[in-house]
Amino acid sequence: MDNRSEASASFEFGRFRIFPQRREVLADGRPIELGGRAFDVLVALVEANGAVVRKDELISRAWPGRIVEDNNLHAQVKALRKAFSDRDLIRTVVGRGYQFAGEIRARPPDRSGLAEPGTASDISGPPRSPTNLPALTSDLIGRDAEIREVIDLVTGHRFVTLTGTGGIGKTRLGLEVARHLLPEFADGVWVAELASLSDPQLVPITVAAASGLELVSGVVSPERIAAALGSKRIMLVLDNCEHVIDAAAEMVEALLHANLAARVIATSREPLRAESEHLYRVSPLAVPAEDTQALEDLLRHGAAALFVARVRESDPHFAPDQQTAAAIATICRRLDGIPLALELAAARASTLGLQELASRLDDCFSLLTEGRRTALQRHQTLRATLDWSYELLSESERVVLRRVSIFAGGFTLVGASAVIGSADVLASDVIDAMANLAAKSLLAADVGGAAVHYRLLETTRAYAREKLAEHGELDQAARRHAEYYKDLCGQAEAEWQTRPTAEWLADYGRQIGNVRTALDWAFSPRGDASIGVALTAAAVPLWCQLSLLDECRWRVEQALSHVASGSGRDTNREMQLEAALGLALFHTRGATRETGAAWTRALAIADRLKNTEYRLRALWGLWSYRMNCGEFRAALAFAQRFHRLAGKQPDPADRLIADRMIGTVLRFMGDLTNARRRIERMLDRYIDPLLRSHAIRFVWDQRVAGEMVLAVILWLQGFPDQAMRTARRTIESAQARDHTISLCYALSTAACPIALRVGDLAAAERYVSMLLDHSAKLAMAVWQAEGRCLKGGLLLKRGRVDDGLALFRTALGELRETGSVLRYGAFLGVLAEGLAAAGQVGAGRATVDEALALSESNEEGWCVAELLRIKGELVLLENAPDAVAAAEDHFRQALDWARRQGALSWELRAATSLARIWRDQGRSKEARELLSSAYERFTEGFDTADLKATRALLKEVAE
Repeated sequence: MDNRSEASASFEFGRFRIFPQRREVLADGRPIELGGRAFDVLVALVEANGAVVRKDELISRAWPGRIVEDNNLHAQVKALRKAFSDRDLIRTVVGRGYQFAGEIRARPPDRSGLAEPGTASDISGPPRSPTNLPALTSDLIGRDAEIREVIDLVTGHRFVTLTGTGGIGKTRLGLEVARHLLPEFADGVWVAELASLSDPQLVPITVAAASGLELVSGVVSPERIAAALGSKRIMLVLDNCEHVIDAAAEMVEALLHANLAARVIATSREPLRAESEHLYRVSPLAVPAEDTQALEDLLRHGAAALFVARVRESDPHFAPDQQTAAAIATICRRLDGIPLALELAAARASTLGLQELASRLDDCFSLLTEGRRTALQRHQTLRATLDWSYELLSESERVVLRRVSIFAGGFTLVGASAVIGSADVLASDVIDAMANLAAKSLLAADVGGAAVHYRLLETTRAYAREKLAEHGELDQAARRHAEYYKDLCGQAEAEWQTRPTAEWLADYGRQIGNVRTALDWAFSPRGDASIGVALTAAAVPLWCQLSLLDECRWRVEQALSHVASGSGRDTNREMQLEAALGLALFHTRGATRETGAAWTRALAIADRLKNTEYRLRALWGLWSYRMNCGEFRAALAFAQRFHRLAGKQPDPADRLIADRMIGTVLRFMGDLTNARRRIERMLDRYIDPLLRSHAIRFVWDQRVAGEMVLAVILWLQGFPDQAMRTARRTIESAQARDHTISLCYALSTAACPIALRVGDLAAAERYVSMLLDHSAKLAMAVWQAEGRCLKGGLLLKRGRVDDGLALFRTALGELRETGSVLRYGAFLGVLAEGLAAAGQVGAGRATVDEALALSESNEEGWCVAELLRIKGELVLLENAPDAVAAAEDHFRQALDWARRQGALSWELRAATSLARIWRDQGRSKEARELLSSAYERFTEGFDTADLKATRALLKEVAE
């Protein structure tokens, strides 16, 4: 007994009463939740009777024999202030410690059992109920919501069963709820622990012993125990019922029939299926998502909070930081948020370190073996926990559990039946076994969709996979699994043509993990490559819709290597794979030689097989390849060939896509009028076709692609506000469709460049960040390089010349390596201006000359006017004897190019540059007329950077 509290049975302050011996705090007679260490700190402060208590004294009281940092004590004080809803109740005395500021009244123990009216005993609430609840040894972490939910359930219903997989924390949750509800049961809360029983007939006597009944003689039956408890207001906690489940159910029904005031909480890995039973499935603790980075966000998740708390128990100096946060998150996810597994892992952390622990979780059953010596035998290792569950299964349930372990992630009953079904397991047995495994908490069932989807926790899956191998069933299950997903992806490929995208993705998007597992087996030494080749070809729509093109690329390369080395080559399958390779290479590596070669091979096979669908795909691929190589004449020829072939097809969408292809080429060549006519015709008439083969051919959404080309043309023709609105609307549309490739295309092609040109740097920064973030997730080298170029341009606009140049040069080098020169000339122009701003005028002049030469060789006319204007500005900065005349010539050439193309925005910039020369020469009237002729043709965009600059110059040259 603690002598410090022996003299007083309790302390009172305000509406609160503390019972040190019972380790309990009441508020208005009802217990409040308080952790063990917070309680120790509170008692130490109260016993000091208003004196300041040093921090080291409080630490030694709450953490005896341990070295603990002050922030741990501060956390307990904070918890006390929150519990009492009064920050001033516990004062911080700087440099000294803490002081309890409440008015304390000590109450001696009531040894007579009587109380005077009006004394503390009279107002302190009901006497404490008898119980055999075990003492609280550690806080229950991460279960606040569950405690409230179960309390509500028990309050409203007489019998509640907590179900869940082994190690999920059913017992701890049930005991904590019982502890909260103890004051409600005058005759006690009694825990009957059934785990050690091997004979179901011992259940009644165990309940009798737990509840304090003395049965001298006679048969101990459920009915006799129930009758003995019939007049008492009690709660019974039946813990670990699954192995004596029938006897436990009989005991519960007998008690509830005999005693209307009784309540029962049971814990079991499966329902008792007794009368009046209400189920509460205990879920794993919340685990951090993969993108969780901030330490504060990490510790909001119950799994991480529990793991950190348990590591600190063995290593008081442990303090998680940003470096360890990722390892903690990985551990929590890999262990499925199962409290037992997390506690076992925490016990290993101080020995292995977090990084090593996280890396070794593939062998979790050998690793997680050091549980508490006082724990039940089956809770001392993770394997023992699962062994207990496995041994309680019927033989058919064991077979089903083993074989469904071949699935990665979720699966349906149809999929399970395809993998499991054999001569020794009937289809009806599979259905019954799946239902029973779900009921016994070994399978999780998601009933939210049209079909029920099942999954195994990773730890359960790893255990069952070991059993699958031990029984020699692994190869057969893997083959059946791969064959099933080959057929399923073939079905998905066919349905992709007609079903709504969201609906299609809801059914097939979640299968990507199983597709990967099937492919890994098929191309392994023990697998079947022919299944892998067929599955790879069928899975291309799935990879495309999920924007997983880098994975698509290397999977297709893997399949093609087996096609080339195998006998009896399937040319149709080879054609499909070559087209998929060209598509994936283009979006991940750029316009490389390998990209063009893949599309060329696909077209050759399609021509030979007279396969129109793949001829269209390959023609689009070669058009896109030539465009990115800057070979616009060749690209135009492929677009026109596509147009001729599309004209013979029944789907009008193909012909409209041909318009977009031709319009895009014309835009780059500088024929803005015809380009806009083609694009607007396409957008006016385009509707999503019934068959969506074009979504695989062309990857990005065709309306998004058309809108982006139109946005650029609108800006060039002098409609900057419309251009920004179009870009903004299309970005929102791409986001709503949740198609990342279309979003990256829209950002890179139009949204980022237009925002920079109109001077909306906030929008530019937002769009550039989006592009870099999304393209990094997709591992798309071209868009990563273009995004970094655009980021460099943004830095230059903000005046950070050195940073902008460094980034721009590096990014241009990366872009050059991809082989894509589609916007290379325009980027060189921006770089030339940046070099000039850094005082490197000669280097800038050489850069813009390179850009002009490239534009001439490629017939890329759309940006020539701007490049000529930039060259004129650089010539002026060189300050050569004939610089002004040479610059004026470049500006006049720029004006001529802009006017011939109808590029009013380029015309305005060139006019502004030329007008500055004339202003300096005193030719104000000519300057004013030149500026006015361009400025007055604008009908919008007056708040953009270019029009503001022109308006300011017009004021300078006004008469």
